[in-house]
Formats: sequence, structure tokens, C-alpha cells
Amino acid sequence: MSAEGRLQRGTDIVVGFVECHGRQHTEEQLEGFEVIPRKVVSYRGTRFEEMDTDAILARRPAVALVDELAHTNVPGSGRHEKRWQDVMELLDAGIAVITTVNIQHLESLADAVERITGVAVRERVPDWVVRRADQIELVDSSPEQLRRRMIHGNVYPKEKVPEALTNFFRMENLTALRELALRFLADETEEELLAYLQRHAISQLWETAERIMVGVTGAPGSDGVMRRAARIASRVKGELDVVYVSTGDAAVDQRRHELDALRQLASDLGGHWHELKADDAVQAMLDFARQQQTTQIVLGSSRRSRWEELRQGNFLRRIVREASDADVDVHIIARRAPHQLASDDATEES
Repeated sequence: MSAEGRLQRGTDIVVGFVECHGRQHTEEQLEGFEVIPRKVVSYRGTRFEEMDTDAILARRPAVALVDELAHTNVPGSGRHEKRWQDVMELLDAGIAVITTVNIQHLESLADAVERITGVAVRERVPDWVVRRADQIELVDSSPEQLRRRMIHGNVYPKEKVPEALTNFFRMENLTALRELALRFLADETEEELLAYLQRHAISQLWETAERIMVGVTGAPGSDGVMRRAARIASRVKGELDVVYVSTGDAAVDQRRHELDALRQLASDLGGHWHELKADDAVQAMLDFARQQQTTQIVLGSSRRSRWEELRQGNFLRRIVREASDADVDVHIIARRAPHQLASDDATEES
């Protein structure tokens, strides 16, 4: 049910934070709602307005409307760095939240969006946050319709429209983003069906069970391999295990910062981090796969020289051969080196 419908039926609902971006039609839609005053924050000589989470908690409504889930809070404005963390606090306090997020801000899709658009996605929301929602609704618009709305000044101020249309909001970009959104929603719809089958003890559910393991090394591009594995896990409704094997190499301490970042990314993607110690990395991964009943293994392509592969043995060739003997599928994902991207200033919530 829409926020307006809830209000008409007597639900105790407030506007925690809605960004109108100067759009008159959006402002008119807020008429009749109780609006929680924003917190005014001064940062580096500039005045900002942020959501006042404490005021919402004190008011304690049944439902709060909170726009732009991926937003990064101004330093010093509250307890949390990200607005999605504020939303989690509201939920923990028993306040239902209706919120919005653009598809490019989902952690598992952000790198794909960057490659499609060439624009950096700095603000990201962990997938588990969105998947915690009881209901997800896709606000869909064809690329042609969205571009027409922009030309008419219904999205951005008219002076910003030409640049936006020739950069992030190009037809091919919008088409690809819409496809990503539809696929994500299709995954969620399938998950609801599987939950229904499980509640009714229908045996076919167990035949669909998958468990995905992704092996990481801390080398450049490991984050992209992890995101790809997370998308595979999402599409097959499988668990995601992220495995790093330390072979006693003294360089592991030097890579600790990179490994900690990957550990956090695993959590953001809804996966489970496992750090193993073994002399034989291939055997350790295969043993783990057997213990966890892994059905698919995802690995990044090797960047070793030909001489290194001959001297140290071909890791990928061996794990593909031995995993195949155990009826485990193996995906080899190309590692993409970090590349320069444009600012995402033009991709704020619309």
C-alpha cells in the first residue's frame, strides 16, 4: 500500500526525510503528512540538512518515510555514517520504514554499473539491507519516458539536463540499468516463491539448493570476482562462502589491509568469510568445498607469468580438474584492474 493510502486509512505515518529536489509535484504529494523537522549541520563552512533520527525515535510513529537509502550523512550529524544505518536503528526500535534506493547503489551491482556507465558509484548499500525488506516495489520507467521527463524539467533543473542526457542518462545506460533492476526484482520474486514452498514442505525446494564458494587472494580485482560470485549466488538462491587460504606466506601480514576490506565486502554482499591455513591451497579449497557441500566454485583468472605457472604449478587447471571429479562446477572470472571513473554527482537519487 502507498504512503498516501496508509495515511487515509489512519496509519500513524510521518515523513522522516524526503528530498524533493525542487520538484513542485513531489512537494504537493507531501501535503497532509506530518514532517519531522530536519537537523541542520554546519560542515566546512557550508550548511547541510540531514534526517533527525533521534526526533523520529522520540516521535515513535508506526511508519516513517525515508528517502535516499544510500545517502552518506554529513560528518558530525549523527551516530551513523550512512542513512541505511539510521534506517536499521528505526527498524530495531519497531518503526516500519518505506524507503527508496536506486539500482546502481546496490553493492553487488555497483561494479557492473561502473563498467556500463563509466561513472563511479561511491554510495553503496549492502545487499542484505535491501533483502531484509518485507516488500520491494520497482518504480519502473522506460528510457524514452525518463528522458522525456528530464527534457521537460521534471527530474533535474533545466540547465543540468543537456549534460545529464549525454552522460549518465544515455539511452544505452538507462536500458542496461533497467535490465539490472528487473533481474534483481525477479530474484526477489523467486525467493518469495521458494519461501512459500518451504513453508508448505514441498519437496521440490530442496532440489534447487546451491552453495557458491569464491576463492580470493587479495590480488587486484578480487572485489570484482566476489561481486560476480554474489550475483551468481543471488540468481540461484544459494549461500555464498568467501574463502582465503594462507599458505604460511609472510606477505599475508602485508596484505592484511586488503584482506580486511574483502572481509567487509563479503559481509556487505551477504556472504560468509573463511580464512584457512594450509600448505596446499588447492587441497584446502577442495576439502572446504566437500565439507560445505559446495556446488559451484568461482575463481579469478590468473595473472601469473608463464614461467611462474610452470614453476609453481597451474592452480586453476588443477582445481578445475579435481573439482570436476567431485561434480563441482567451476567458474573462471576475468580479473578487471581498477580504472578511472567519472564522478557520480549526476546520479543522485531522482
